[in-house]
Amino acid sequence: MGGITHFEIRSGDLERARGFWESLLGWKFRDVEGPMQYTMAEVGGNPTAGLYASENQERGLIVYFDVDDVQATTDRVRELGGQVTTEKTPIPEIGWFAHCIDTEGNPFGVFTTDESVPMPDA
Repeated sequence: MGGITHFEIRSGDLERARGFWESLLGWKFRDVEGPMQYTMAEVGGNPTAGLYASENQERGLIVYFDVDDVQATTDRVRELGGQVTTEKTPIPEIGWFAHCIDTEGNPFGVFTTDESVPMPDA
């Protein structure tokens, strides 16, 4: 628990950002189905880096930490004076995540693997 499990890169131009990271580090991206355009790079054989076009001006990386229980962790974030900006959210057949901000204003995410999360009804 507590290790870095994933990170995301927020971009203004998804294709430009994809080309940059592919050229710089040799990453190969694959598109992921979902409610938004999202692409994932595997680094060292593991899906590690997500890339998406941010709908606002937010940029930078969001690091996700592995936790045992997303809800318990977001409750603890609040107790410690942090903020939860995205409540516990399902990723079908993968797990759960939430977005938070620490007491110093730094955004981060928490993630729990749970392959039993159901696909939404079509």
